[in-house]
Amino acid sequence: MASVGLRRGWGHLDPLRATFLLFIAAGVLLIVSFFYATSVSIAQQQRLDQEWRNTVQVPSSAPAVVPVNLKHPIDGIDFAISIPKLGYFAAVKEGISSSVLYDGPGHYPQTHWPGDPGTVGVAAHNVYWIDFPKLVPGDEVDLQTRYGIYRYHVTGSRIVSPNDRSVLVPDALGYHLTLTTCWPLWAGAFATQRYVIFTDQFSPPTEKPGNV
Repeated sequence: MASVGLRRGWGHLDPLRATFLLFIAAGVLLIVSFFYATSVSIAQQQRLDQEWRNTVQVPSSAPAVVPVNLKHPIDGIDFAISIPKLGYFAAVKEGISSSVLYDGPGHYPQTHWPGDPGTVGVAAHNVYWIDFPKLVPGDEVDLQTRYGIYRYHVTGSRIVSPNDRSVLVPDALGYHLTLTTCWPLWAGAFATQRYVIFTDQFSPPTEKPGNV
């Protein structure tokens, strides 16, 4: 009798209410999926960070000329980024595909490596990236490599269209690091613009244009 009553209850369920309940269930499923995916991504990035710390001995001084054989990823990791002001640290992988940026920051393949003249480009999804608005001119951003540490000072920021390629010029004069993410930060996959942080290398010192 109970099963008959239950079937009757569903049979007389208002279509509008049924649709509402389906939307609620779908929303809950999306929220659960998002938090699960986020937790998996954070765990993966933490694993990469720990792997870098455990396996890489960063030299105290960088070479005048970077050996070519050191400018390639090992187990997918190029170098690490550190921002003292924000207490931020992350291993940086090679590439900016969705599969790479799903876990954390990635190195633009068409840009240079730390220590080479030109621009080093690093990107990441805004969900896992640094708190960009807190960075102001003069703040320090460091890149740890297998051949030394390179330190940069923030010089400015800009919000641009995703198609604006003028903010990431690989062969720009000087030694630079450019960081990018989607904007607004809260918009996630629906962000329509790009937030860009510009920096210049100050250590090791260089006499090239565009450096402190």
